[in-house]
Amino acid sequence: MLRRPKILAALAVVALPISVIGVSSGGPPTASAASPGPSAQAAASAFQAASQKYGVPESVLLAVSYAETRWDDHAGKPSTSGGYGPMHLTAVDPGEREERSGGAEIAQAPSLRTLYKASTLTGLDPVALRNDAAANIAGGAALLADYQRSLKLPVGAQTSAADWYGAISSYSGAADQATASAYADDVYSILARGAARTTNTGQQIVMPAVKVTPAKSQLARVGLRAAPKAAAAATECPAQLGCESLPAPYSQYGPGAGDYGNHDLADRPKTGKIDYIVIHDTEGSWQGTLNLIQDPTYVSWQYTMRSSDGHVWQHVDAKDVAWHAGNWYVNMHAIGIEHEGFAAQGATWYTDVLYRNSAKLVRYLAQKNNIPLDRAHIIGHDQVPGTVPANVAGMHWDPGPYWDWEHYFDLLGAPIYGHSIFPVKAGTIVTVKPGFADNQQVVTGCNADGTCAPQGTNFVYLRQAPDDAAPLVKDLGNRPNGADSTTQVSDIGARAAAGSQYVVAERSGDWVAIWYLGAKAWFKSPASAPDAFAKPGLVVKPKAGKATVPVYGRAYPEQAAYPAGIPYQTVTPLQYTIGAGQAYPVGDANIETDYYRAVTFAGQPPTDHVQVLGKDRYYQIWFGHRMVYVRAADVDLKPAF
Repeated sequence: MLRRPKILAALAVVALPISVIGVSSGGPPTASAASPGPSAQAAASAFQAASQKYGVPESVLLAVSYAETRWDDHAGKPSTSGGYGPMHLTAVDPGEREERSGGAEIAQAPSLRTLYKASTLTGLDPVALRNDAAANIAGGAALLADYQRSLKLPVGAQTSAADWYGAISSYSGAADQATASAYADDVYSILARGAARTTNTGQQIVMPAVKVTPAKSQLARVGLRAAPKAAAAATECPAQLGCESLPAPYSQYGPGAGDYGNHDLADRPKTGKIDYIVIHDTEGSWQGTLNLIQDPTYVSWQYTMRSSDGHVWQHVDAKDVAWHAGNWYVNMHAIGIEHEGFAAQGATWYTDVLYRNSAKLVRYLAQKNNIPLDRAHIIGHDQVPGTVPANVAGMHWDPGPYWDWEHYFDLLGAPIYGHSIFPVKAGTIVTVKPGFADNQQVVTGCNADGTCAPQGTNFVYLRQAPDDAAPLVKDLGNRPNGADSTTQVSDIGARAAAGSQYVVAERSGDWVAIWYLGAKAWFKSPASAPDAFAKPGLVVKPKAGKATVPVYGRAYPEQAAYPAGIPYQTVTPLQYTIGAGQAYPVGDANIETDYYRAVTFAGQPPTDHVQVLGKDRYYQIWFGHRMVYVRAADVDLKPAF
């Protein structure tokens, strides 16, 4: 039921130098790899020189940079908080970006104009700090050293990394102790495990592990506010995130019983299991989003996350049903999390602290509600199906092609399947894992001129034949006129996203065909650099004698299940079908067949706010880019082979 459309003990450890290695197409980087090229040597020299000049342990400098950007340099382009370069030096205060339109007073992040402070400290021009990676690294080091001195703590490249907790907390730019300490804890976690990756400029960087016990008592010197105990108690959130409560209004705004908003009271899981966590982006900045959640005539979601520091607000209790997914069945069974950002801009808004804090929240919620940590249950809004054929084309496509699902699931501690001893052949299930930073698919329509800035994407395109020049596959739900799918940023019709699963229909050289939306869809996955990996699992196939099998956007009960006073909710097939001989992987074989009746304000007739349970069984399956449901009576459930 779519109510209204949504907007878019301390150890002294000497810092070890990093190893920066030239571009390679092989496995993980190691210190023994090939000699670094000139640009790689420049990067190594930049961290080492900044460490020595400004008196910051190189390990600290590297770990902070990794926590901010994972060492990436976006070529002078800013993030949401005006952040530039590997050290994410920021040039804009959050308040300068917000449109104030009333609502509750929201805790502000402090001034984040660190780029200009770094310019003063280093004497470097702000333009250089934005565009030159070496200058940017020097600016970040100068800031860390300045924070350390302000806390009256020793500065020096040979000081222990353990003694920089307060300075690292300050670098977070957070307004409260919980968010600042969570950031510092993340940095020390990165230090403890080490890091290695290929940056978006093609450099492989390896940072050895440095295990220390940080001096957390330094946090008290930083002078940040503590979160009110009452506010923390009112949220369902990991303690280290310091979530704030900003309740969405449950109120009646008109004379009719249905004139209320902006969510429904329930008692989940008693009134319906929580099966999904839906990842959204706000398509707006955080202050405007927080103003909207306080409007009873608008829609709702459980949590909002700020991009610049990963701060979290909770609006709706997990037990209640928020209106966020555009599909009442999914709303009944889901928790919605809005992430500040714009899907067409991607990495500009999807900061690493946003990913980290979101993953902490999702892990907490998944454990509390017994939700599997997989891509069938931790889903994007773009995976939610329309409830009836007429709704399919209007469904949302956030968080979009630039949300890094592989990194996100690494942070969740549930990495997307990326290895196999099984061959990829007809009948096997494959999990798509194309990489991200080096998987820059052609996408159009982000900017006024029709272009999109080159950046990593989370999907592979699907074609009608095993040929790079073949047209993209059709999606009759998105394009009822039968036109081919496109490369438009919002067009999900021909995309197999990271973590999604499909059954192989055919193999031809480097090309793999999968069953997708009732037809074969081809993508390239050479054995030398595969984008898909075989794994065991269950599939559904049409029962013998059935030429086609319908699929559905919701798993509502059969008519006989409805008691008197509750109208039967018609279960309408979508415009797609499963053909004989086709197979699709099962995402969940144990979903509830139910309908939660809640259409009037609490206190209205007793037939309202009731869960209707049915006996007709459904399976959730991987079918296209979006998930769908299929009746168990129509299919056979079998292991893949």
